[in-house]
Amino acid sequence: MAQDNPLQTVTAEQIMTPGVMTIPCDWSVERLARFLTDKSISGAPVVDQSGRLMGVVTLSDIVRHAGSGTADINRRDDHFYQTMTDTNLSDEDLSAFHEAIDQAVLVDDIMTPMVFEVSPKTPLLNVAEAMVRGRIHRVLVTEHHQLKGIISALDLLKVMTD
Repeated sequence: MAQDNPLQTVTAEQIMTPGVMTIPCDWSVERLARFLTDKSISGAPVVDQSGRLMGVVTLSDIVRHAGSGTADINRRDDHFYQTMTDTNLSDEDLSAFHEAIDQAVLVDDIMTPMVFEVSPKTPLLNVAEAMVRGRIHRVLVTEHHQLKGIISALDLLKVMTD
């Protein structure tokens, strides 16, 4: 008997990570950098003062800003999302990372102002297709414009290998 393809039978809500940490859009990039490194996460959804999703911000956004001195999202090429990795940084890297940050820049200035979202009932095949099309490593699971969870590329790989 053929085994069911989990990408067709499993839904987003079955593998999502609930309780997603969000970042206020008015945080300084310095505060963001400390938060991401302290929590050992590579990115998070950005929300406004009312909790509305505004975009996503990652360590790559901070590094790009620190390296260029400006946050120009229009300069992102087709390989932008492929460069986001979930790697651990050494203490020396983290120290240099914090020192290179402009204290006056806010999360709103460097975030990706786009939210890739799926409903909880979305089959994983559709989640995977959205990730490939958008060249992204994570999607947000939302219901009635409320954040319910997050799915990373690693989450999809775990389902496929189980």
